[in-house]
Amino acid sequence: MKTRKRLFIALLVLSLGMIGGLVFSGWYLLVHRDIWINQVLLIALTAFIIGFLGLVSFGIFSLVLTLWSSKTMPTLQNIMILATNMLFPLALSLGQAVGIDKEKIRASFVAVNNQLVHNRGLKVNPGDILILAPHCLQWSECPHKITINVNNCRRCGQCPISDLHQLAETYGIKFAVATGGTLARSFVKKHHPKAIVAVACERDLTSGIQDVNPLPVMGILNTRPNGPCYNTDVDIVEVEMSIREILSGKRPMSLVIRNKDFAHTP
Repeated sequence: MKTRKRLFIALLVLSLGMIGGLVFSGWYLLVHRDIWINQVLLIALTAFIIGFLGLVSFGIFSLVLTLWSSKTMPTLQNIMILATNMLFPLALSLGQAVGIDKEKIRASFVAVNNQLVHNRGLKVNPGDILILAPHCLQWSECPHKITINVNNCRRCGQCPISDLHQLAETYGIKFAVATGGTLARSFVKKHHPKAIVAVACERDLTSGIQDVNPLPVMGILNTRPNGPCYNTDVDIVEVEMSIREILSGKRPMSLVIRNKDFAHTP
């Protein structure tokens, strides 16, 4: 099916027109504020802007308070999500403007998200947890396709996929490998998890966490010893720690599977 480019162009023009219209309206109301109807509209517009900024500010304050106190605030969850999603693109652009690497900003976002999930003290049944991993963890020379059926993995130990299989079987949780965001979202719809342990790079984790909100996601950054998207790796112990925390509602003090028992050792 041919994609219409004019749809996106039309939306861009419409967006520009809306911004221009708002600017013009504000200017007009200020210039002609002696007219009573304009005074009413100006007050209403000002009240709306102040209310919106106040809501976002309250969301950020609640976020900081939650992180500082290490306690969850369920009633403020949606406000914190709204504030984060609204300001994250601006924060990313601002950070880049002052020379901060965007991957560091995204990694910080993932760390904040993980702390919020930790504060919630989740206790989820094993069957309701999904390990979601990227295809780049698979050994590049492997001939077996695992994105359609993860059980095609032969457990050879050449990559972390075999260890993730072992974790899934040990704890009785679901496991899927995705080639990208679209397939990842389809797995979430298919399995209907109540919590996700996701492995990915900073960009994919950030977008994925935002896509599935308010579904809790523990994000674990992969390591890239061979460069991006090629024979990547992950700390399996960190994955197991996240699984056990979601199962028990608290950070575990010990592991069921010892590091030396894993087939893949980077």
